[in-house]
Amino acid sequence: MKKRYLLVLPALALLASCKPEISDKIDSGTYYPGNADFSTYVAVGNSLTAGFMDGTVYRSGQANSFPSILAKQFEVVGGGQFTQPSFDKDINDVGGLLFGGAVNPGFKTKMIINMSTGGPENIKGQSTLEATEQQKKAYHNAGVPGAKTFHLLAAGYGNPANLALGKANPYFVRTATSENVTVLEDALSLSPTFFSNWIGANDVLSYATSGGEGVDQNEKGGLNPGDYGANDITHVGVFQDVYSKITNALTANGAKGVVATIPDVTAIPYFTTVPYNPLTPELIGVDKIDQLNGLIGMLKQILAKGEQGDRLQMISKEAANPLLIQDKSLADMSALLEMGIKQAVDAGLFPIKLEPAQIKLIAVSFGQARHATAKDLMLLTSKAEIGASLAQSTGNATIDAMLKKGVTFPIGDEFVLNSVEQEKVKNATTQFNLIIKQIAAEKGLAVADMNDILNKAVSGLRVEDGQIYTADYFKGMGNLNTVMFSLDGVHLNQRGYAFIAAEILRVINRHYDAKIPLVNPAVYPGPTLLPNN
Repeated sequence: MKKRYLLVLPALALLASCKPEISDKIDSGTYYPGNADFSTYVAVGNSLTAGFMDGTVYRSGQANSFPSILAKQFEVVGGGQFTQPSFDKDINDVGGLLFGGAVNPGFKTKMIINMSTGGPENIKGQSTLEATEQQKKAYHNAGVPGAKTFHLLAAGYGNPANLALGKANPYFVRTATSENVTVLEDALSLSPTFFSNWIGANDVLSYATSGGEGVDQNEKGGLNPGDYGANDITHVGVFQDVYSKITNALTANGAKGVVATIPDVTAIPYFTTVPYNPLTPELIGVDKIDQLNGLIGMLKQILAKGEQGDRLQMISKEAANPLLIQDKSLADMSALLEMGIKQAVDAGLFPIKLEPAQIKLIAVSFGQARHATAKDLMLLTSKAEIGASLAQSTGNATIDAMLKKGVTFPIGDEFVLNSVEQEKVKNATTQFNLIIKQIAAEKGLAVADMNDILNKAVSGLRVEDGQIYTADYFKGMGNLNTVMFSLDGVHLNQRGYAFIAAEILRVINRHYDAKIPLVNPAVYPGPTLLPNN
C-alpha cells in the first residue's frame, strides 16, 4: 500500500511536485469492514475526542469532532447510530459554560479572528449552556475535555456536588447518568463493538501549558492521583495501571479498536508561535535603549558579585533581543540585589531615584530573572504579556514607564517552558507512548501514532489531493486553507480533526484489512474570520 503522505522538505521538493500523486481514490469499488465490527462505535478520550476547539466546545464545531467524522465513514461498512452530548442549547453557537446562570471566566466563548484588529479574540456573544443542567444520558462520544487517564475511572467525576471541590468535571456533569458513575462505565453501557481511545495527553500537557507550574509525580513518587494537583505530570506507574484497566474493560466483550499516542508539545502551536527573541530595537524604541541599558547594566554588575552576571544581557540596537523572563529554577539572588541597589541609590549611582519599597520590588522581581534563550519555549499566552505595564503602579511615573514586561521586567515563569521542564515533559510523553503501544500490541489493537504524524506536520504534510497541511498557528490569509490547529493553539480545528480522522481511517484499513472511504480535510472549515467583533 502506498505511503499516504509525504514529509515536505526543502522548497525544491515543493517546486518539483507540480502534479500531486493521488492514492486511495474514493471513486468506486466495494467498501467492507474487514476484521472489525463497526455497528456500535464508542469514542473515549479528552477534549481532542470531544471536538474541543478555539478554547471551548460549541455546537457547529462539535459536529465535526473526529469521532463524528469517523462514524459517518463507518456507516458505509455497517456502522450504526452515533450520538454526541447535546449542544442544542448553545443557541448562539459560541460555546462557553454558565454556572448557575453566571459566566465563568474559565469557560469562555469561542475564539475568532477579528479582521478589523487582526488578532484572535473571544467572540462577543452570550453563552447559553448551563453546566449543571444534566442530560443523564450515555453518548457514543464519551470524550471529556480536561480529563486525564485516571479521571475515566473516577466515581463522582460527574457529580454536581463535587464541582466546588474540584473533583468533578462540568462537561461530564452535563451527561453523567448518575452521581457516581464513571466516564468509562457510561461508555461501556452502550456495548461498543469498536472503539477509539485517545486519552493521556492531559497527563502531561496540563503541566506544559501551565509553564511547568505543577509537580512531576515521577520525581515525587506519587502513586495516588487523589493527591495530584491539576497541573501535575502523572506517575508512569499510575498511567500504566489505569491505561491497562481502561483497555481491558473496552476489549472485555471482544470489541476491537484503535488507540492514539500522545503528541509531543513541541509539535503544537501553543509552544512554537511566540519566539524567544521578538524584541526588535524599533519595538523597544531606539531612543530608550541607552537609558534601559543603564538599568540592566547596574543589575548585571550587582549579580556579577554573586557570579550570576550572565543572566542578563544588554539590549542591542542592531539585532532582535530576547525576552526577559522569570525562571524559578534559578537561585534566588533578591537579597544580593536589594543590598546592591540600595548601595547604588545611596551613592547616587543608580540611574533612577528609588524608595525602599521600589528597591524591594525590583530586587524580588529580578531575583530569579534571566534573558530567554533558543532553548526556552514561550507559551502562546505570553504574547499578551510582552510590553505590558505592571498591574499596579510603583508610585513613580518614571519607573512605571521604564518597567515593561519582557523588556525590563520579567515575564512570569508560568508563561515559559524552560529546558528542564521540557525534559520532564519529553520523558513522560515518551514513556506514556511506549505504554500505549505495548498494551495495544498485547490486545491486537490498531495504533494511530499521532505523535509521529503531528511532529511531521511541523514541516508540512502533503495528502492525496496535493494540499500541504501544517501544525502551525494561523498567520493570515497565507495559511488560511492549510492550518490545522484552532486559535487556542492546543486543539485542532474542524479541518484538523478531519485530517486526524483520515489518518485513523488509514490505520484501521491497514490493521483490520478493511476498506473504509477516507475523508478530504479540504472540505472542512478552518479558523473563523469575522469582519468585526
